[in-house]
Amino acid sequence: MREIVLDTETTGLDPLRGDRLVEIGCVEMVNHMPTGQTFHVYLNPERDMPQEAFAVHGLSSEFLADKPLFAAVVEDFLAFIGDAPLVIHNASFDVGFINAELDRVSLAAIPRDRLVDTLTLARRKHPGVSNRLDDLCSRYAIDNSRRTKHGALLDAELLAEVYIDLIGARQSQLILAETRVSFAVGQVDAPRRQRDVPLVSRVTEDDIAAHAAFITTLGGGNPIWNEYLKEATPE
Repeated sequence: MREIVLDTETTGLDPLRGDRLVEIGCVEMVNHMPTGQTFHVYLNPERDMPQEAFAVHGLSSEFLADKPLFAAVVEDFLAFIGDAPLVIHNASFDVGFINAELDRVSLAAIPRDRLVDTLTLARRKHPGVSNRLDDLCSRYAIDNSRRTKHGALLDAELLAEVYIDLIGARQSQLILAETRVSFAVGQVDAPRRQRDVPLVSRVTEDDIAAHAAFITTLGGGNPIWNEYLKEATPE
């Protein structure tokens, strides 16, 4: 199953009041494992950058001035996300901005039924406590030391790790990995199941005699097949 973990940065809190996207970051996951494929772009918001927003993500108007407009990257963005579910922390916020940009270029909005909101998942799993991304990273021992400011791609990468823990997929992966290791070819200490009561040998005395006679025709002083004769001889 393919999923896209997504995060954005903006000029503010409300696209209906003129706030715009300035960064999109996406991480591809297949069967709850990051594939290494990402989509990342900075955007020119065609407006100033409020100081409050700059303090959050550090993206200045000067830095964004030569970046592409949303209309120039929308085809690449939509091609990357495809029809996969979108995993987003506080999904209504990010998708509200994305849909506002899609509306500006006369494209269809992303439907709500595609969204997997990790904030909702976290509140169900950890009620009564803060479930910000930083809090979840701390709770699941995920290194977020690089997150000195918000950044869409970095936050999407961190959220992908959080999501794996939120849905319990990491434990399943570890169990599967241990099972694969234990049955690896050539692993001498791999655990083996033993019968409580050994099966009765189905090799008869006539079989053993016939096998011994055949071995004498092979030549050699002490053929290795004699060792199997010892194991097969009924006690």
